[in-house]
Amino acid sequence: MMTEIDYYELLECDRTADAATIKTAYRKLAMKYHPDKNAGCKDSEAKFKAVSEAYDCLKDPQKRAAYDRFGHAAFRQGGGGAGPQDFSGFSDIFESVFGEFMGGGRGRPQARRGADLRYDMEVTLEEAFHGKSTQITVDVSAECDTCHGSGAKPGTHAATCRQCNGHGKVRAQQGFFVVERACPVCQGSGQVIADPCADCRGEGRIEKTKTLQVDVPPGVDEGTRIRLTGEGEAGPRGAPAGDLYIFLHVKRHAIFEREGTTLFARAPISFTTAALGGSLAIPGLDGRTHEIKIPAGIQSGKQLRQRGAGMPVLQGRGHGDLVVQIEVETPTKLSTRQRELLELFRETETGEECPATQGFFSKLKSALVGE
Repeated sequence: MMTEIDYYELLECDRTADAATIKTAYRKLAMKYHPDKNAGCKDSEAKFKAVSEAYDCLKDPQKRAAYDRFGHAAFRQGGGGAGPQDFSGFSDIFESVFGEFMGGGRGRPQARRGADLRYDMEVTLEEAFHGKSTQITVDVSAECDTCHGSGAKPGTHAATCRQCNGHGKVRAQQGFFVVERACPVCQGSGQVIADPCADCRGEGRIEKTKTLQVDVPPGVDEGTRIRLTGEGEAGPRGAPAGDLYIFLHVKRHAIFEREGTTLFARAPISFTTAALGGSLAIPGLDGRTHEIKIPAGIQSGKQLRQRGAGMPVLQGRGHGDLVVQIEVETPTKLSTRQRELLELFRETETGEECPATQGFFSKLKSALVGE
């Protein structure tokens, strides 16, 4: 099963967002990842193309409605890889969504789609880095195996409702107005089942526990949504199933913190290393050991950057950076020899070794004299 990242997730918008909000979100991301601002960066180029594709779909009310109902499958032919630009053979979807409002339609009652479902999945930062394939189990209303979703007893079939002639709706005159409502006999389905399936009692669906394969792509972040099209609640009597949305939650890591594709770590070093310089060996999430060069005289709070050692770009190429923040640790346990050496060092101090300290006391003295 192919895992596809939700268009709303790419644009960092809620599914209920209005057109103006979606447009604003797109402009912000397009400006951030535009090739002109990121010359030669393949990651930004891939991200720019992805958000542009998402916006091309969601900015159009008809495409958006079809996407909300059918997901990425709305833009594929027979499971192919056509994107939102490809609308060959799309008339059936448009008709099912917009038929009643465009004055057309084939007189068929609109099938009531099954409900969408939510599943919360927790992943480690390492799994978010590398991606993972896993299986989940969900309790869901699925198509009845006995009647194959028809709701009718095997060997029989549903008959056209005589009350509404298969339209699923009836009309009633109320003064000058004609009111249309769901047929009370077939409940809007347009068909009547005289001999219902014993297992699903005519619903065409039963409660099941399903095991699904989920592919988590590298680079996912807290709140990333993965949409499994057609894996939600089955619709009644063969109607389309809803979708299953998997919300990802990334566990807190003992060493690394994350901001987008950038990884942050705090590294304590001895005051001698801070004074003389040296290097740090940092094991990365990519399985490699990254050597961080420490310049002599480094101060606490200074950040050192290792390019390309951060998180992978979601649906793109390349990685972010690893940022190591230096924390200079003052020794608390000294041997007699170490203390003697430090006393000798202090005797040689002139004040030039620590200009910030000397500057502070000079300013303090000037301020006091001034008063």
